[in-house]
Amino acid sequence: MSPVQLMNPIKIRNRLIGPDYPPYIVAEAAINHEGDIKIAKRMVYIAHALGADAIKFQIHVLENEMLKEAPQSENFAEPLYDTLKRTNLSLDEHRELKQLCETIGIQYLCTPFSRDGVDLLEQIGVDAFKIGSGELTNLPLQEHIAKKGKPMIISTGMCTVEEIRETVELVRSIGTPFILTHCVSAYPTPYHRVNLKMIQRYQALFQVPVGISDHSEGIYTVLGAVALGACFIEKHFTLNKLAKGPDHPVSIEPQDLLELVKGANAIYQALGETRDIFPEEQQIVAWARHSVVSEKHIPRGTTIAKDMIWVKRPGPQAGAVPAKSLREVIGRKAKVDIPAGIQIKWEYII
Repeated sequence: MSPVQLMNPIKIRNRLIGPDYPPYIVAEAAINHEGDIKIAKRMVYIAHALGADAIKFQIHVLENEMLKEAPQSENFAEPLYDTLKRTNLSLDEHRELKQLCETIGIQYLCTPFSRDGVDLLEQIGVDAFKIGSGELTNLPLQEHIAKKGKPMIISTGMCTVEEIRETVELVRSIGTPFILTHCVSAYPTPYHRVNLKMIQRYQALFQVPVGISDHSEGIYTVLGAVALGACFIEKHFTLNKLAKGPDHPVSIEPQDLLELVKGANAIYQALGETRDIFPEEQQIVAWARHSVVSEKHIPRGTTIAKDMIWVKRPGPQAGAVPAKSLREVIGRKAKVDIPAGIQIKWEYII
């Protein structure tokens, strides 16, 4: 059993997440609803219909989260504070979304960015906490979340391995179950910066299940991540990539989410390491393999020479000599007359 298989999964509601289970796929709604609860609900319905395991939102308590004056990245057309204030959903709206998710059968997840946000999510009874990359080095907040005792999914963008180690050691000392998600916090992330092999490196370094929170274009890299053992897939989701807002351009639309779900589960099913003749192959064996056949008439008593026989399809039937035994036939004598163009059976030679 490999070290990866020994990792303890986390459990969100009734779903186990780890390397021995199908990939857990999260449609990251974030603030792509633009603060409109109707759009948010529509996103819930669509994500569920397309097979996502969860849909994730954000909750912002700005006075407990940030100062108004903050640097601004290129993907924001207005100050960060103003964007978050404009798109923030109320606690009651989050309750509505959580209730809707539970009613139709998709997991509600939400990322807090402050101590107050964590406490509000606890009030509405979230099953787990997803922590963004910006909070990885916020050890006081990580500790506050870990002490709630609920499963944690911790993203690792914008950080060093040593910073991840500090957070891992803190959460592990508290005893809260957690997984890591490999992440590069660039919007979009160039493919050469994705570094998918970090998934396996984190597995080896920290001995925990590892997923990916991906910001690259399309779904290629997340499918590659599943092939490398990612058990948790998070991808920004929008109903319209052309809508105004910081995350829409790097999000996937419904059709891509559908392909992501199908592809991730197909790749997971394809990850086995058994090599045997499978039942589905048995009927192919009969015609695809080769047996020793006579190239010409071989009279009884003739010593069989190399030019008298060769190997052809189909595979050996009813005692015929398999192709791998060709050399064992050469130099033997024909016990019976052997017509040209038939499989040679062991009983035909002495």
